[in-house]
Amino acid sequence: MMNGRSCGRLSQTTLLAAFGVAGWIFCEAPPPVVAPVEVRRAFVEEPPEPNYLELKADILREFSGAKPGRFGQFVRGVYRKMDTTQKVLAFTFDACGGPGGRGYNAGLIDYLRKEKIPATLFITGQWIDENPSIFKQLASDPLFEIENHGLRHRVCSIDGETKYGVVATRDVGDVVDEMELNARKIARLTGRRPVFFRTATAYTDETCARIAKRLGMEIVNYDVFSGDAEPFAPAATLQDNVLRAARGGAIVLMHFNHPRWNEKEALTAIVPILREKGYSFVKLEDFSLLDRKSASTK
Repeated sequence: MMNGRSCGRLSQTTLLAAFGVAGWIFCEAPPPVVAPVEVRRAFVEEPPEPNYLELKADILREFSGAKPGRFGQFVRGVYRKMDTTQKVLAFTFDACGGPGGRGYNAGLIDYLRKEKIPATLFITGQWIDENPSIFKQLASDPLFEIENHGLRHRVCSIDGETKYGVVATRDVGDVVDEMELNARKIARLTGRRPVFFRTATAYTDETCARIAKRLGMEIVNYDVFSGDAEPFAPAATLQDNVLRAARGGAIVLMHFNHPRWNEKEALTAIVPILREKGYSFVKLEDFSLLDRKSASTK
């Protein structure tokens, strides 16, 4: 990948590195490594447009010498809650892609459709290439908002800091590739450019939040963590986590790429209880958001 000292033409070797296969997080225990050739080829067949390379070079210059700042889930510039006290709640679901993460929980999505529950789906470029027809169906359904989970499901940091052993971006150039190339991919396939980004593991640094904003996106994490990152977490545990923390304007984090996990079973219990308490469900694009500092005062 290009770095701050080199932003010229991409060689074939650089392209392969730039568009390779990511690690995983919030996925099942990794199986034996088998290179998903079809995904690697799909990435290589989509080289960056000339205007992308110009944009990347501009950002490399702008952020030359930048320090990462704090690293975490709720650092400055990361949003975690909707700016409202109404009894509304946003369900957000990630799809990671790659080994152990390329599945599709059709039962969960069918339940959302049956109950007419809008949701925001954060999807990686990997998962899109592994599930092209399903992605097309999801993107064409007005119930769902498609947002950016990164090209290769990397932890976004400008100095390689990571969490849970997941592969991280190494520098500013890597961060731009992870954010912008998947934003362009989604825009090309759907006709709508994503406005929100979520990094792998939900960990990032403050400079990455600034880079995302420079690219026209806001980094969004969560206010309510369901606990479904733990493989096969019991539905009762997910239900308790969500109901205990639910409040007006909350953003809930779950996943829809594990068909054998218990998200659907949990939701079938959660949704009726929340509705009985007067909650309704919305997409993130329907409300302004609050960052860490603002959310703490609400």
